[in-house]
Amino acid sequence: MKLTELRGIGPKKAEKFEKLGLVTVEDVVRAYPREYEDRRNVRKIKDLVPEETAMVRGTIRAIKKGRYTGKGRRTLRLLIEDGSGTLEVLFFNAGYIERGLSSKTARERTYWFFGKVSESAGYPVMLHPAMGRVEAEDEEGRILPVYPLTSGLTQNDRRKAAAGALQLRQKGPDPLSEDLRRRNELCGLDYALANIHFPESDRHMRVAKYRLIFEELLMFSLGLGLMKNLFSQTLSNYILDPQPCEEEFLSRLPYELTGDQKDTIQDICRDMTSERRMNRLVQGDVGSGKTVVSAAAIYKVVRNGFQAALMAPTEILAQQHLETFTEFFEGTGIRIRLLTSGLPAAQRREVLEGLAEGSVDLVIGTHAIFGKNVKYKNLALVVTDEQHRFGVAQREALSKKGKEPHILVMTATPIPRTLALVMYGDMDISIIRDKPAGRKEIRTRVCPAEKRSKAYDFLRRELEKGRQAYIVAPLIENSETLQVRSAEEIFEETKKTLAPYRSELIHGRMSPAEKDRVMTAFKNGEVSVLVSTVVIEVGINVPNATVMIIENAERFGLAQMHQLRGRVGRGEEQSWCILVLEGDTEVARQRALVMEESGDGFVIAEKDLMLRGTGEFFGLRQHGVPEMKIADIYRHSKILKRTGPEAESLLAEDPLLQLPKNEEIRARIVEMYGDLDPGL
Repeated sequence: MKLTELRGIGPKKAEKFEKLGLVTVEDVVRAYPREYEDRRNVRKIKDLVPEETAMVRGTIRAIKKGRYTGKGRRTLRLLIEDGSGTLEVLFFNAGYIERGLSSKTARERTYWFFGKVSESAGYPVMLHPAMGRVEAEDEEGRILPVYPLTSGLTQNDRRKAAAGALQLRQKGPDPLSEDLRRRNELCGLDYALANIHFPESDRHMRVAKYRLIFEELLMFSLGLGLMKNLFSQTLSNYILDPQPCEEEFLSRLPYELTGDQKDTIQDICRDMTSERRMNRLVQGDVGSGKTVVSAAAIYKVVRNGFQAALMAPTEILAQQHLETFTEFFEGTGIRIRLLTSGLPAAQRREVLEGLAEGSVDLVIGTHAIFGKNVKYKNLALVVTDEQHRFGVAQREALSKKGKEPHILVMTATPIPRTLALVMYGDMDISIIRDKPAGRKEIRTRVCPAEKRSKAYDFLRRELEKGRQAYIVAPLIENSETLQVRSAEEIFEETKKTLAPYRSELIHGRMSPAEKDRVMTAFKNGEVSVLVSTVVIEVGINVPNATVMIIENAERFGLAQMHQLRGRVGRGEEQSWCILVLEGDTEVARQRALVMEESGDGFVIAEKDLMLRGTGEFFGLRQHGVPEMKIADIYRHSKILKRTGPEAESLLAEDPLLQLPKNEEIRARIVEMYGDLDPGL
């Protein structure tokens, strides 16, 4: 049902609502308030406290009109009395209020005012509060919803739309059965929707909110379970020989794998030799050795006569993988090629022909390896590096290449286990915690901005030992609005202050060829200091780099700083990470303390999640986690756990949610996740 069917919403106003993603009546019903205004408790003016939001009643004792400004605006000041004191109410450009108060009768009436209290010259002040006549049918004495707005829409518009939508919505059966509601002490859907928008009391609002959070998390759990069921029904087209040919590859390595690496390789090989298609996530901290694990899997696939593809998030990382795997497979006869969007046309045609006819065993590249014109002869394994940079949509696209290849996802972004289970609920998970022997812990130090020179003195001493360093800035160039150091500014400084040691600049706006030139020079030791933005966050491996300086560290999240820190500490020498703090906020101090005390990415990820919440945790939406309208999978983790048994019970009875009684649930899941399967 279109919004224009609601009273007071014509085509033009409907366009305003559409900017908020609200197109139908059901959209408005399911767009819950972000907070509430409690207008029930009327305060005496003498009892008002600065910074509180309060409701007062009073009469208008004086009206003071301000002067017009250059933009045709002027202020309107009202002096309000309630017998206990005087309140000043200030409006800007409120001609409509002035006109409404022009008659003598209007000034004799009693009005209510609701807004945030401030103080001026010892008197309480309200700036642009909501107001209305006490005698009229008004909003005094109610709990009112507060919604996100856009230009051209007011809270009154949103509230009227919500009230109208609740009346017009097409009421169907509750998607949650009566038994399920009774077991979990949940109210009915109609009650919940009415009281989430216009609660009769605090208790009504809490009951409604709990029901809707539970429902949303249940649909979330069901969606993940449904994806896993759909995937598990897919039989493998590439059942590999159980003979452990991967051990041939491992015997060629000049070092011993850790226990976690060996266990993960066993998990992968067990998957690929079973009748089911592999769908596995390998999660490991920076430097834990995930790449060699994927190499063992690729070796097994190729030795079984099939092809493999490895997708990296950037061309720089794809090039590095090419060099790494070329070294891994030297002398094995495995044919490896690179495929990126920047590849010359002639080379691209050659690679495409090799993939189609089977003369290329392993292709490494960016998303270009899954372009429409890329055909594979017998693609049996797809490896994606740094999953959070692709998302579920791209992962699904991989499945359409070849005949449902095995999928192996690698991520160096540590994720708290509880969150990993829900984010990747459709996948099996292997975790690599052990670090390869010989790696020294990176020492992290916090440096206040006023002592920055000491950090750079230390950097110079490391350069004198023949080491290399990274300096990371949050911006490419200086900003007029943000007081932060830019990569360009730092680069110009280091060229002078660190001479004769060579500095170079790299950032995301440079062409792939320019970035490759700089990175190659840095990896070859021709450049001593690499000044960068976060473009170097993932994947670059330069063992001789021993110092990472992060400028304006207060502008980076914990997980991101940990990723950046992981660019050093890859050789035998002691490495350092220096966090230069410009701001002194509580959150900045907490993050810095965590970085100093812990080198464990999983601990850091947990703290990052606590400080920032799931909404900001490196963009959960990119992971395929549906956008939550009311629930938070971290703050409401206890409720999430309660939904687990209910989801398992529903899916045990109806694995693909195809029974008529689950029709509404299936529709809600499709609304959250999109069309998970053509047959859904």
